[in-house]
Amino acid sequence: MTGRMILLDARPLGVADVAEIARRNARLMLGEEAMRRIRASRALIEHLTGLGKPMYGVTTGLGACVDTPLAQADLIAFQHSVPLSHSMGIGPALPTEAVRAMMTARISGMAAGGTGTSERVVTGLVAALNAGVHPVIPTWGSIGAADLAHLGHMARSLRGDGEAEFQGRIMPSAEALALAGLDPLDLREKDGHAIIVANSLSTGTACLCLEDVAHLIDWALAAVALNYEAFRSSLTAIDEQALAARPAFGQREIGARLRAELAGSGLWKDKAARRLQDPLSYRCVPQVWGGLLNAFEQARLATEIELTHSGDNPVILADGERVISNGNFDLTAMTLAWEQLGQALAHCAVGTANRCMKLMSPTTAELPRFLSARGGSRQGYAELQKPLSALEAEIRHLANPMSLSPLAVSDGIEDQSSMAPRVVAKTAEIIERMRYLVAMELIFAATGVELRGVVDSMGEGPRRTFAAVRALVSPLDDDREMSTDMTRMARMVAGPRY
Repeated sequence: MTGRMILLDARPLGVADVAEIARRNARLMLGEEAMRRIRASRALIEHLTGLGKPMYGVTTGLGACVDTPLAQADLIAFQHSVPLSHSMGIGPALPTEAVRAMMTARISGMAAGGTGTSERVVTGLVAALNAGVHPVIPTWGSIGAADLAHLGHMARSLRGDGEAEFQGRIMPSAEALALAGLDPLDLREKDGHAIIVANSLSTGTACLCLEDVAHLIDWALAAVALNYEAFRSSLTAIDEQALAARPAFGQREIGARLRAELAGSGLWKDKAARRLQDPLSYRCVPQVWGGLLNAFEQARLATEIELTHSGDNPVILADGERVISNGNFDLTAMTLAWEQLGQALAHCAVGTANRCMKLMSPTTAELPRFLSARGGSRQGYAELQKPLSALEAEIRHLANPMSLSPLAVSDGIEDQSSMAPRVVAKTAEIIERMRYLVAMELIFAATGVELRGVVDSMGEGPRRTFAAVRALVSPLDDDREMSTDMTRMARMVAGPRY
């Protein structure tokens, strides 16, 4: 595989680095400082194992079997059994980008120095990632008390057992490794447990979602500005002094972005707006989207903590020569941040859907009903109100929390869990649906400015946005199939703006 090189060393990986590796095939390289941390924690594991010190997952069984000591002759065989016993995922296979993000996140966690894994295991993971050997991993099976199932399948595959995707084909893992010129992972003391005891799926896919949300916010604000032009909104809603009078999280930044977007607009002139006060879906954009910005920032911070630190149990503290059992694998704090992000997106979805409906109402917008260029003899965008309503309802459903009170497992020992991977996954589903809502607002607003006859008096941002829309979707001069238009626009919204 080709791509630019990203160095993991004294500087940890960032969220953007994971997206570059997972989606754009950047290569990962471990620097000397990262390798020093990995070697130091490994040296302590080997030293304490030689002394016969009891260590969870090294000289004992896992979960409720912590009370079962392992015979010295069984230490390595046990590590080979761990990926097999934890390969219990179910459902469709994860997308390749999710697998790559998960592999990257696990390497990042190992490089933090708290894992105690063998150097050859870490470098083997890096080699497989850079070569494009992607284990086939079922989507479901983790409750968020470490993504054991997914990492179990990953470890099993990279040992040469199971299936992997290589150069676009699914094949036996042993064949994929051989074609890539790689040896199967050679697991030693602690290695099998070290690979699986992390929340790498949750963390890796969260990094991808954060990139998606950043793109979505950019395009959604572009759609809002274009809709303001079409609706002839009052710009007092984004007045700097008004927003500063009660500086709730994020709203001043949203106001500033919309003011920059609408620079040069005729809406800034006196009496340009049609109303003294617009409906709340127009007037409260800074407040609602400011809430999203705040939730986005909290989710980003929580994800970066998981990406750049060790959530291992036990954690290896090489400097203090300690191996400590702990609960750092619990992702309650991160999960709550992601639940908040999903709910913030749902609030934005409600506003987006309502602005779309308002723009199609002749009573509210003073434009032709359903934005039909031919009036009542044609449907215009009337039928798009149905998918608009359906998507908004689905988003509200997905925004409901799911992280509370999962069943206790492992003979009641594991009686607390966060459901982190599914919380991140449902947020990704919200993002996917939200793209279509933003795509529809862009289409409707582009039609609205044409019907209003204000294209030439728009601000700089709306002019660029209008051109981007019309480059993909032609004006609705007569009724036609519109699924293709929405798909094109949703794909545009999925990427960076311009």
